[in-house]
Amino acid sequence: TGNIATGKSTVARFLQEWGAAVIDSDQLAREAMAPGGLAYEAVVEAFGPGILRSDGTIDRPRLARIVFSDPEQLRRLEAIVHPAVAALRRRKMEGLQAPVVVFEAVKLVEAGAHRDCHQLWLVVSSEAQQLQRLLAKGWSEEEARLRLQAQPPVEPKLALADVVLRNDGTLEELRAQAWAAWERLWKEGLISPSH
Repeated sequence: TGNIATGKSTVARFLQEWGAAVIDSDQLAREAMAPGGLAYEAVVEAFGPGILRSDGTIDRPRLARIVFSDPEQLRRLEAIVHPAVAALRRRKMEGLQAPVVVFEAVKLVEAGAHRDCHQLWLVVSSEAQQLQRLLAKGWSEEEARLRLQAQPPVEPKLALADVVLRNDGTLEELRAQAWAAWERLWKEGLISPSH
């Protein structure tokens, strides 16, 4: 887990290269909010038809502007989407044969999903680095700052984390930290060295 633009997806890609299966909560949320998805009707009912595109899909940028500028609206959306994501995660996990399953999620702890995990890995980064990464992705500064302000505090996650990866350096430094933590898994007998 980790907040936006800390490097969660990068670490998840490393772990996937090393043999883990990765379940991305953002992808599950997109699936849940797609027409016919587990959360689609409830989201449209909660936020109104103004969030829909002409093709009936949810306009995610429009919905994001609503929820990331109002904490109550964000809680409302999460109350609908988090249970749907949890159900989809359980379905995905049932069919996996990988020795390690990584669940990549910003609000893993806040949604209570960390209780289903053997270990909690947390990727942290300075807010300045996070902002720089979001701007590099083409976000406006206003949009990036709104999203950063809406992120949950990192302290509760730090208290629960088994592994903390600090991502304010190079990609190689992040990879080395992730590899050291991955190696500990097999040294502790949690996975075989071939993975």
